[in-house]
Amino acid sequence: AGIGKCVAMDLARRNARTILACRSRKRGQAAVQEIRAATGNPAVVLRLLDTSSLASVRTFASAVLREESRLDVLVNNAGVTGLPFAITSEGLEQTFTTNYLGPFLLTNLLLG
Repeated sequence: AGIGKCVAMDLARRNARTILACRSRKRGQAAVQEIRAATGNPAVVLRLLDTSSLASVRTFASAVLREESRLDVLVNNAGVTGLPFAITSEGLEQTFTTNYLGPFLLTNLLLG
């Protein structure tokens, strides 16, 4: 939804292979189908990613590096605000992990 979906739509319109990294399979798949229909680009795919989980970030990055021949653009767009204080299963503060640690790790893992 929002800015990330708009960016994905624009990239797909430019005929780019576009990977939507989403927490929710249901919402992500709906976005993929909407973007494909609006752009005519079948190369829009969904991969699950939860940046509040470093394990999820590592799994996602590993799959991208294994399955994709190249990565030209990475848009770190997801974030949260206003959540109550919470600790992740990995012992990290949830908002900080979601907004900073997860995207930082993802970027560094994908740098190759």
